[in-house]
Amino acid sequence: MRLSLNVDHIATIRNARGETQPDPVTAALLAEQAGVDGIVVHLREDRRHINERDVRLLRELITTKLNLEMAATEEILKIACDVGPELVTIVPEKRQELTTEGGLNVIDNVSLIRDTISELHKYDIEVSLFIEPDIRQIDVAAEIESDFVEIHTGIFANAISEEEQFDELDRIRTSVKHAKKLGLGINAGHGLNYQNIKVFREIQDVDEVSIGHAIIARSVFVGIKQAVKEMYDLIKFG
Repeated sequence: MRLSLNVDHIATIRNARGETQPDPVTAALLAEQAGVDGIVVHLREDRRHINERDVRLLRELITTKLNLEMAATEEILKIACDVGPELVTIVPEKRQELTTEGGLNVIDNVSLIRDTISELHKYDIEVSLFIEPDIRQIDVAAEIESDFVEIHTGIFANAISEEEQFDELDRIRTSVKHAKKLGLGINAGHGLNYQNIKVFREIQDVDEVSIGHAIIARSVFVGIKQAVKEMYDLIKFG
């Protein structure tokens, strides 16, 4: 299981004062030195954290994989095709949300998402769809030639009881097995932290986890390199 770091919240702190520091690009480079396998950024329509400058500099400077999260809009699609990240993850997006609140409804937006995937493939960009652990959504993702699915782990991460957590873990495990049978790559993310990753890492066939808030929050106290190393060790060694 690989680890990708989402650096959006570094940009959130920067933008709170309208200044230039802390720089999410610097955070990404330090995280690479600590062993992350990729960098994730979400370029939102309202640019509330990551901006176009960040995306373009990351494309130039990082040596691991760049995963650009985006809504399926014409404006952001053009930027993605121009920048050329290794992976685009298509996510649902609402202006009023604090963070992405759930998985993409592929079934009800199949034409738009299919066209977006097709356009990205023209530029040799692989595509992942951020979805709930739902067999129906996975089936449609495979039908419209997505390369990956990213399983939304928010319900698992926010479970109050151990029973609820393990029920959702079983749902995720079943979905992951199904996606694997269909030949999809499998990523996972949302709400994973230093505690619940110990349980989550037991799921077979998840290629990569995307973690942002937990690592950035930890880095306030121990620094970005140490925060990344601690999570990396939990994922690799338990």
